[in-house]
Amino acid sequence: MNREEINGFVVDKFNQHGLKEGAKQGICPLCSHTRKPKNQKLQCASYDWERGLGTCHNCNTTFQLHTYQRKGSSERVYVRPDTPANFNEVSTNVETWFGTRGISKQTLKDLQVTEGPEFMPQTGKQENTIQFNYFMGDQLINVKYRDGRKNFKLYKGAEKVFYNINSIVGYDTCVIVEGEMDVLALHEAGIPNAISVPNGATLNNNNLDYLDNCIDYFDDKTRIILAVDQDEPGQMLQRELVRRLGAEVCYLIDFNGNKDANDFLLEHGADALRNAIHNSRPVPLENVSTLKDVEDELKDFVKNGFKPGYQIGLNNFDKIFSTYTGQFITVTGIPSSGKSDFVDQMVVGYNNLYGWKTAYASPENQPVYLHAHKLMRKHWQDMPSVGDIGNDKWQQVTNHVNDNYFFIDMDKYSLEAVLRKGAELVKRKGIKCLVLDPFNKIRDVDAKSDDVNRYTMDYLAKIEAFCKKYDVLTFIVAHPTKMYKGQDGKIEEPTMYNIKGGGEWYDASYHGLLVHRDYDAKTTKVKVLKVKFQNLGENGAESHFTWEPRSGSFVPHEAIVEDGEPMPWE
Repeated sequence: MNREEINGFVVDKFNQHGLKEGAKQGICPLCSHTRKPKNQKLQCASYDWERGLGTCHNCNTTFQLHTYQRKGSSERVYVRPDTPANFNEVSTNVETWFGTRGISKQTLKDLQVTEGPEFMPQTGKQENTIQFNYFMGDQLINVKYRDGRKNFKLYKGAEKVFYNINSIVGYDTCVIVEGEMDVLALHEAGIPNAISVPNGATLNNNNLDYLDNCIDYFDDKTRIILAVDQDEPGQMLQRELVRRLGAEVCYLIDFNGNKDANDFLLEHGADALRNAIHNSRPVPLENVSTLKDVEDELKDFVKNGFKPGYQIGLNNFDKIFSTYTGQFITVTGIPSSGKSDFVDQMVVGYNNLYGWKTAYASPENQPVYLHAHKLMRKHWQDMPSVGDIGNDKWQQVTNHVNDNYFFIDMDKYSLEAVLRKGAELVKRKGIKCLVLDPFNKIRDVDAKSDDVNRYTMDYLAKIEAFCKKYDVLTFIVAHPTKMYKGQDGKIEEPTMYNIKGGGEWYDASYHGLLVHRDYDAKTTKVKVLKVKFQNLGENGAESHFTWEPRSGSFVPHEAIVEDGEPMPWE
């Protein structure tokens, strides 16, 4: 047996319980000491040394035979809490309170829950707190503090990771819940391989930095059970986890009217909770839907109509255009018209409003540091100078750009390789936008290139499939190949039909935008060439901008009239 690495994890302490090495059966380190003296040496457990797991047939639990070093490493530098030499047990009062939630003293000990004073900003004073300690390997990474008024805080400046992440090493299955109490509840029910998000669920769950920091822990998982809260934020978190981790390995649980695992434990008991987890159902089949799969969306539509589309925060443009994710936008315009720059403006807007991250496959936007500088200016809202290097704002903006924008850099770009990298970035970084700029530099090596229309149709079909599968908004920057001069000698505004394979572009694209620069007026026009759904915009509508050279931002040029008749999608 390998004593140094198991399941891709480096072993920190082999045989942590001091069991009979190599034996297939023996005592259980979790329950044997609690049994009657005559039964303490009974061989109630089975050992799997290759997987590093033991299973007890008396207490019906699974335990890890070894401890492991942390897998993966973070690019950022974080503050680490001090690890106490000895973890003190909680007081009788705290133990009693946990008992009212169905949590035993042994579970508190197993998960190293502690108690101690901590300053809580919500009350402005030091409070006695329950402390949930976050370990990776043998390192204390973070601490969640909870006072008696149900105020919470994480250790300031510490890395965000899943609570109890060590517990899933060696298992091909794990359970993800929304709170530490739910992890304790599942442990109480004999399910030790449960982890919790560190900061609950909100209505904007796109920035799952704790998942980025722990993504390697899910590489070997064939079954990931999502047992999050049943409210709207919990369901949004569930959808984002499915998108990031992959529908093929995700399973869902119904708490039968209970809010979460702890409430379910209190009402139905440990056996029922364990059965509910074991009876979790797979995420509905991809590309196959029934009414029950979409019933919640159907009810919402009947009550509220179309959901509003996502906007970029420029009111003159937001009045004429919005979008959903899982779609792609074709952006065209004559050379040097500002297409790429306006796409940058859009993804920065989505980032500011919704926290969306973006990946670029942009062979023409090189070198990378200049493109990063453009994005940095838009967030900075100014041109950083030499004197700004290293100051607080520099650190803030560069860290933000580093964490939210990713540049795919290849010797030879192919659509297949770019989409594979995009899928990886969905999983590891949670991107919501992908930019292909320009499309003709990112070739589809599998498509038949002798038939332009067929090639275009195959190309866009692959992008559409990627968008739908990963719920990503993709931008395709496409240069026109046919340009004509008008009687005034100026190049006429192109349409989507001016792109090579034009008819297919118009038919297949969800949306089409024209970016056209008027050099005489020193303005840039953005025109809606196509919206697939009427509730998202107005075909033929346009907005006008001036370009601010220091920030590189587009500033609305025309006055916005707020009164008058409502737009058809409002």
